[in-house]
Amino acid sequence: MTGQTRGRSAVLVTAAVAAVALGAGMLTAVAARGGTGCEASAARSAFTLDGTTCRGAAASTPSETSATDLDAATPLRSPTGGASVSPSPSPSPILSPSGTPGASTSPSRPSPSRSAGTPTVAADGTGRYRTVQAAVDAVPAGNSRRVVITIKPGTYREIVTVPANKPHVTLQGLGASRAKVLIVNNHYAGMSGTSGSATVFVYGHDFVARNLTFSNDYDENSADGDQALALHLNADRTVLDNVALLGDQDTLLVNEAARAYIVNSYIEGTVDFIFGAGVAVFNDCTIHEKRAVGGPITAASTPATRAYGFLIYRSRITGDNSGRTQLGRPWRADAQVLYRESNFTATLATGQPWIDMSSSSWQKARFLEYRNTGPGATVNGNRPQLSDAQAGNYTPQKYLAGSDGWNPL
Repeated sequence: MTGQTRGRSAVLVTAAVAAVALGAGMLTAVAARGGTGCEASAARSAFTLDGTTCRGAAASTPSETSATDLDAATPLRSPTGGASVSPSPSPSPILSPSGTPGASTSPSRPSPSRSAGTPTVAADGTGRYRTVQAAVDAVPAGNSRRVVITIKPGTYREIVTVPANKPHVTLQGLGASRAKVLIVNNHYAGMSGTSGSATVFVYGHDFVARNLTFSNDYDENSADGDQALALHLNADRTVLDNVALLGDQDTLLVNEAARAYIVNSYIEGTVDFIFGAGVAVFNDCTIHEKRAVGGPITAASTPATRAYGFLIYRSRITGDNSGRTQLGRPWRADAQVLYRESNFTATLATGQPWIDMSSSSWQKARFLEYRNTGPGATVNGNRPQLSDAQAGNYTPQKYLAGSDGWNPL
């Protein structure tokens, strides 16, 4: 992107189908966007789901079910998208919210152990679908229980979109590391605008991705050098756990509707590679500037009415350069970014780690640091520091709570 302009056009499948009769103890569905994503039965006055404390006795817990539960009600498409095939008549396990074998959602239905089974998605044809998008397409609209899409190690060159009417979707890589499952493409801003250039688009709330990589391998040094997103995130209550986000310029867009908790992950890029108006907490992540000449990591456009933008917490800032990486610049005047208790290597431009962007001054933005360490963590007049007294209002929980008290930690 340039300093003057920034064009932003704003898979085993485990699914719960409302038509499947699971007995008199069937859970009540929660489908409304903006809800807590958890419910409590009369017998459970308080419990935790994906880090969210759920209270009350009026509703039930959205649960995970296996792919064969979906199969029992919906004919499967062939992996190549051709004629339907009959579902397996074998019994299907019901998984607990943690994704491991657990209690049945109905007292009358026991939960057999989960076997390795067939992955939901496998590029080599050994899964139920060959593409991630085909598996997402099979998720019923308005689903109220978590759908876990398992992905066999391989490279999936495609564009993946999780629409707003398909919440509670998990993409789970089955490899020994996050590098083993690669979802990649090479669209760029010159084709469809910056926000339309992503490899993965997520709009459905309560989205989770684990143990995989989203990448855009477009080369910004090509003749048509331009922005190219790996992930366009516009979903509330998103968790990315052990995920790699790879790109050059503008790797990750956290749009205004997004609240995201990104943990134990890796993000790399060249310029403004974490950007947008949403809220995101990066916990125990490595953030890497890959360009020898350096560049700004963040470009927040936090609305003035919003107290929180990006929190980089107990993470590591690394780079392929020495003294040339900036912490960020304000895409909009009221940008809010805090680097807290993180380690800065010598990649950081210590004398001037925040810079202006067009008419937006870094000095008027809400840029802060707190108790960072490492050779790049010096303190001077160009590096505003959060005080100990203020620090209690700038925790990961404060950033993510919103109006519903979401706490995925």
